[in-house]
Amino acid sequence: MINLEKRKAIFCLHQEGKSIRGIARDLRVDPKTVRSVISQSGAVPDTVRKDRVEIDGQLLGKLYGECDGWIQRIHEKLTEEHGISVAYSPLTRMIRELGFSGSEDKRCSRVPDDPGAEMQHDRTTYHLQIGKESMRVVASMIYLRYCKMRYLKFYRSFNRFKMKCFFHEALTHFGFSAGVCIIDNTNLARLRGTGSAAVMVPEMEEFSRRYGFRFVCHALRKPNRKAGEERSFWTVETNFFPGRSFGSFEDLNRQAFEWSTVRMAHRPVSKTGLIPAKAFEHEQLYLIWLPSFVEPPYLVHKRGTDQYGYAAFEGNFYWVPGTSRADVRVLEYAERIKIYQKRELLAEYLLPPQGVKNQPFSPDGMPQPQYKPKDRKKPTDQEEKKLREIGPEVDAYLNFALKPKGILRHRFIRQLFCLHQKLAPSLFIQTIERAMKYRITDIGTIERISLLYMAEGSLETPYTQIDEDLENREAYQQGRLSEEVDLSRYDRMFEDDDEGQDG
Repeated sequence: MINLEKRKAIFCLHQEGKSIRGIARDLRVDPKTVRSVISQSGAVPDTVRKDRVEIDGQLLGKLYGECDGWIQRIHEKLTEEHGISVAYSPLTRMIRELGFSGSEDKRCSRVPDDPGAEMQHDRTTYHLQIGKESMRVVASMIYLRYCKMRYLKFYRSFNRFKMKCFFHEALTHFGFSAGVCIIDNTNLARLRGTGSAAVMVPEMEEFSRRYGFRFVCHALRKPNRKAGEERSFWTVETNFFPGRSFGSFEDLNRQAFEWSTVRMAHRPVSKTGLIPAKAFEHEQLYLIWLPSFVEPPYLVHKRGTDQYGYAAFEGNFYWVPGTSRADVRVLEYAERIKIYQKRELLAEYLLPPQGVKNQPFSPDGMPQPQYKPKDRKKPTDQEEKKLREIGPEVDAYLNFALKPKGILRHRFIRQLFCLHQKLAPSLFIQTIERAMKYRITDIGTIERISLLYMAEGSLETPYTQIDEDLENREAYQQGRLSEEVDLSRYDRMFEDDDEGQDG
């Protein structure tokens, strides 16, 4: 672009009578440009780009807040959700003009990459809002250093077995493995020593050998040795989390899989313009090819079978087909379990979603078992809620009486709820008031209090409205020929009470 001073010089020389070619030769400007400047009288034209994109400031401010200031994520949401196509550099200028400052930082230092040489693994923890719950999660990621391909998955907790499951899932997804995996000095894979002197756990050494790679620890406090992995977690924080919401733990991992293996795999990397998916096709020539089937890692658990045919595992109950109640072996895989008895596979179950506990499961396509598990917990939340809704007297009494925990608490609630169903509401409240007055928590004594009130006849029986069309109902017509109910036991109960009072 020609500055204002040169424009004025061109116009002055033209007014002095110098030819256009002479001006172009002396000032080293194209003759067409000289003619254009002369036609504009040496002034800078006030032009507006036809393809200039204007974005509403309120929209940018809203997206800036949703994405925590990460401009790359704002650029994605503008394009995908609002249909606004804008280049990255003009977007950063607009954000600066609105008084915002992006949160992006300089990336980690880079070292030369060789195809097929190594991959990197690390994990870190985050606190995320998943559904209505704030949850601590562990993010695990594998990073192929040359082609920049990633595989990301989140766990509620992370141990050696889950580390093996993650490697199996990621490497079988790629179909290839690098010869070396750089890790930090984690005790999940390291037995002793640090850095180049680290000795791996034999179990993990044998596991890595099946996939054709070996673990190598970087020097202590030298995380830049796996700078690509560290930078990948930075990208997770600045590009994956901002502007996204997660309805469940499964939804979190579904979005993480799509983001790491599809979106990031086809996005050009920085100024080099390298596309990881295309670079991966080239790197496959140097990577270690995995066979079509690699046995997944598993753990073996010994479990007993209760009298109803259920084996307990991870807080749930799984029905074991057959009539034998002998002990079984449960093989735990990443997403399923297999139940064996004397080397015979009896059943296979998919593991339930995160947070599902105390539930019975039976094989698909088979009749439902007649009984529930023996040791299944029976919560009393619903019974307690209904009791508290009766009135403030009952609510205050439960606050006093429900101090014990565990089985005693649940048993007391069930017994009290059963008594409530037998008594009229007014009688039950009157009984609870007396029990509260004398600090009584024995359910037998509470029942005798209710019998005392009934024997005294001090309770007014509420009037019951009877539907006149009762006898015309189909259910009444079908049951009217049944035998009369024997109510004499209740008459004898009151007779015994009267004799006790006379005595």
